[in-house]
Amino acid sequence: MADQQRPNVQEINISQEMRTSFLDYAMSVIVSRALPDVRDGLKPVHRRILYAMNDLGMHADKAYKKSARIVGEVIGKYHPHGDSAVYEAMVRMAQDFSYRNMLVDGHGNFGSVDGDSAAAMRYTEARMSKISMELLRDINKDTIGYQDNYDGSEREPVVFPARFPNLLVNGAAGIAVGMATNIPPHNLGETIDAVLAVSRNPEITIDELMEDYIHGPDFPTSGEILGRSGIRKAYETGKGSITIRAKVHIEERPNGKSTIIATELPYQVNKAKLIEKIAELVRDKRIDGITDLRDESDRNGLRVVMELRRDVNANVVLNNLYKHTALQTSFGINLLALVDGQPKVLTIKQCLEHYLDHQVVIIKRRTAFELRKAEARAHILEGLRIALDHLDEVISLIRNSKTADVARNGLMEKFELSEKQAQAILDMRLQRLTGLEREKIENEYNELLQLIEELKAILADEEKVLEIIREELTEIKERFNDPRRTDIVLGGADFFEDEDLIPEENIVITLTHQGYIKRLPSSTYRTQKRGGRGIQGMGTNEDDFVEHLVSTSTHDTVLFFTNKGKVYKAKGYEVPEFSRTAKGIPIINMLQIEKGEWVNAVISVNEFSDDNYLFFTTKYGISKRTTLTQFANIRKGGLIAVGLRDEDELISVRLTDGKQDIMIATKNGYLIRFEEEQIRSMGRTAAGVKGISLRDGDEVVSMEILQEDSNILHVTNKGYGKQTPESEYRRTNRGGKGVFTCNLTEKTGLVVAVKAVSGDEDLMMITVAGVLIRIPVKDISETGRNTMGVRLIRLQENEEVATVARVDADEEEEESVENLEETTDVNTENQDEATTEENTAETDENTEE
Repeated sequence: MADQQRPNVQEINISQEMRTSFLDYAMSVIVSRALPDVRDGLKPVHRRILYAMNDLGMHADKAYKKSARIVGEVIGKYHPHGDSAVYEAMVRMAQDFSYRNMLVDGHGNFGSVDGDSAAAMRYTEARMSKISMELLRDINKDTIGYQDNYDGSEREPVVFPARFPNLLVNGAAGIAVGMATNIPPHNLGETIDAVLAVSRNPEITIDELMEDYIHGPDFPTSGEILGRSGIRKAYETGKGSITIRAKVHIEERPNGKSTIIATELPYQVNKAKLIEKIAELVRDKRIDGITDLRDESDRNGLRVVMELRRDVNANVVLNNLYKHTALQTSFGINLLALVDGQPKVLTIKQCLEHYLDHQVVIIKRRTAFELRKAEARAHILEGLRIALDHLDEVISLIRNSKTADVARNGLMEKFELSEKQAQAILDMRLQRLTGLEREKIENEYNELLQLIEELKAILADEEKVLEIIREELTEIKERFNDPRRTDIVLGGADFFEDEDLIPEENIVITLTHQGYIKRLPSSTYRTQKRGGRGIQGMGTNEDDFVEHLVSTSTHDTVLFFTNKGKVYKAKGYEVPEFSRTAKGIPIINMLQIEKGEWVNAVISVNEFSDDNYLFFTTKYGISKRTTLTQFANIRKGGLIAVGLRDEDELISVRLTDGKQDIMIATKNGYLIRFEEEQIRSMGRTAAGVKGISLRDGDEVVSMEILQEDSNILHVTNKGYGKQTPESEYRRTNRGGKGVFTCNLTEKTGLVVAVKAVSGDEDLMMITVAGVLIRIPVKDISETGRNTMGVRLIRLQENEEVATVARVDADEEEEESVENLEETTDVNTENQDEATTEENTAETDENTEE
């Protein structure tokens, strides 16, 4: 016996077998149980429940049927698991606090937000909801594939047509082997808008999707999401965490007591357990001040009431409730779904793209199905038309035929018909021979020919397919969309956005010629008398100098315009803060500036408005203006701000209201003044028109907004300056050569900046060595157009003024040079009045000329 062979016994490696078997089990759980398909957002059990209900005719317009009948159909045909698992999955699909848009219309007790379980399946009834019908729309038009069920006796769909993006609309949660998915529900209208946006612009960014379309999760239980940083991380990486808080308000009673009332809870929070937890914390004295706790929820909505003692602070109690109870919870987002049968973590845009690709396949398959059907019917009608055209011969042939087969073969042979056409003629009733019926056949045939042509055009043009998808999605949005329920708000310190954590304060941003940027508090600088030596405002290399200086706020948006006519943006707080003598970091570490590109203008913007414009001027005197709103959404890689011709460069940009006087000045001392409205508003990429006609060897150094009763302040590269009343410069038409505005000599040097001033501000000048001086504008002499001016700053040998900026005058008394150790606060509330002067990079060349 021992020597007998046993062919049914195999020797295997137990380690290898365990590995293989466990992987098979894991993939079975991943693919067939726990994870949703990215195309229809359904797990197999949910898909089987809806398919069984559809087969049983349990549509939204039909009567309810027992849940037990549905469960029996599902486990008998498609889902070889326990009946409780199927029923519990169906129950969740019928709960308005679990699904954002319920897929099952339940009748009876389907549980509650208190954690009560649903009644037994023999008591409850159900049918498909109206929106779930859209998941199966066109399922009978060869739009999807089918597979065998568990025993091969039935066929079940691999995926649904899913005429709306259910994965994001209703979300999904599931634990597989070694991985889990947790996708929050979203607003139907927002999600559809995002799909439409991706269909129109495949290059759209996630930031743009969040800004304009899909703002964040929208839970069926409402509540509030604290901040957007967690949402952004989840949307960009597929994984993230958001904090959800109950909707709570505090009511003051006439007796002086306060009451905390919660009307909305975070998603998936059990109300009964929440109240039990609060009561436990009060009993254990961990939360003090609550004298009464009751649940006043009814059919009109949720309401949990907490009455407080008169001597406690309601906000303190509420913060403790947020800290210790489920009034505030976190929701871990994991956008994991099956893509082509493989589990993948997806970004929000990838979810939308996969759904859109699925819809393209659905529309193409449906169109091909309808085309085949139309061509088959047209083929039959062609045969009937032939029969009607030869009616007497057809009738004679049929009458003289002994059998139907003989008649069919005779028709096929004599009139060159197909078997289907011949059979259709034999099946034709005599009433079709009337004139009216013959006309109907002709009309139907012509309509089919037109339909066939349209269907072929759709299959040949991808854009037509996308347009059909857009129309059908828009129709679903109009039928089923409802307002957003979950608000996205600012939260506590742990949940603020980066910007919310930064205190709003006035800052000064400096940028050197070699591209080093930093920010400093405005209080770093203080006022000195005219002619002072100045203090070191920035550490630079020997061959570097400060070129741009702008006064702004940490919360304002700073726009950076480059010589190539592109614009980049950053928030004030995003610019790194350094000490007064540090040189900062290279701007290429903060902005994606290209090689051979440098910043020539910096503008601070508090709010993007249609009423405001950006006015541009180039080195060769070309100007244009564009509405500010066209620069609201700027990609990380920048946008084209102005189209440049030949070797022109962008010199200056100013923020205006569209009704200002523009002043353009050149390095050789010429100036033109004209009304801004002489240049019409243009598109973002337009080149512009001539603002000033330049003389040989001249170029633009400044462009300013000029107010009435203001003065025009000139500063030369050798430290001389003066003020001249604006009344000495009359308005002319744009495109002129301008008037002589400054008496330039070898002593004064060339004009480096021209500013429009009122006399109430201070002037801040920085030399190429980084020395900074601040003097009151009122201390600068006021003279005529043809004068030279006075010395504003004492310069060392080979030292020159690099850039000039205005800041609001200090409210305190000016200090003398001897009091350099003391500092004063600088008021820089008006972000426009400290805009950086552009185009001082060529100061050395101008001086040599």
